[in-house]
Amino acid sequence: MEIKKPPEEEEGIPWHTAFFEAIQMELDEYSQDLQFIPEFQLNTQPLKIDVVIIKKSRDIAIEKNIASIFRKENIAEYKSPEDYVSIDDFYKVYGYACLYSSLNKVDIKDLTLTFVESHYPREVLKHLQEVRGYTVEEKRPGIYIISGDILPIQIIDNRKLSEEENIWLRDLDNRLKPPEMRQITTEIQKLGKDKAARIQAYLDVIARANREALEEVIRMSGCSLALEKVFEEVGWIAKWEARGEEKGRQEEKKNIINLLKSGKSAEEIIQLMENE
Repeated sequence: MEIKKPPEEEEGIPWHTAFFEAIQMELDEYSQDLQFIPEFQLNTQPLKIDVVIIKKSRDIAIEKNIASIFRKENIAEYKSPEDYVSIDDFYKVYGYACLYSSLNKVDIKDLTLTFVESHYPREVLKHLQEVRGYTVEEKRPGIYIISGDILPIQIIDNRKLSEEENIWLRDLDNRLKPPEMRQITTEIQKLGKDKAARIQAYLDVIARANREALEEVIRMSGCSLALEKVFEEVGWIAKWEARGEEKGRQEEKKNIINLLKSGKSAEEIIQLMENE
């Protein structure tokens, strides 16, 4: 049997790291009530769950649309934009859930499964309905709730999610248009330094995966200053300064703006900064 190689391995784009940051941003209002664990290792063998989200208190109600099925402990599997949830993937992650329950002494009734991809999950939904006898309902745009198993299960098509409610997951994509890229940079500016610093990998991924859209945004009037502020908020300017640059903070800002105006991509700017 041919094993799918994750497209992000070929492209060198760390989509899963960006997903970990995106899902935390989506559930940020519950950050005090949830614990997020990336790449949870089931045992000493290379069996890893993408993200485990644990409610710190069983009684906390999570009203966010992507978390309406959440129980005490919640397993999330993410597929990058060029990948998809196959039938084999479903059973693999379902098996991980059973192992997680057994190895960590967690009641199976306290678990949920969430799959996130950038496609309509036609093949796996058809299989679950016709072979497993499950029912599927799209209760909210892009969120397919699967009933009929002891585990609450959902499959999310992030491209159909609400722009207002799910900007972080919706825009975790490699097909962003300039207005979407501009909206993301605007949202990042609103976060403040502490929160913006938490999503450096996220911003790096969407910049690298949507280079043409980003360059178009940079060419728009006034956007150079906006993006320069984003670079400052996520800490790249501070990193440059920390490496011993002596020209001062204002000069660093000027350098960033000049690089943007010269047509340099965000990826090229970051590489230049890292090489200082």
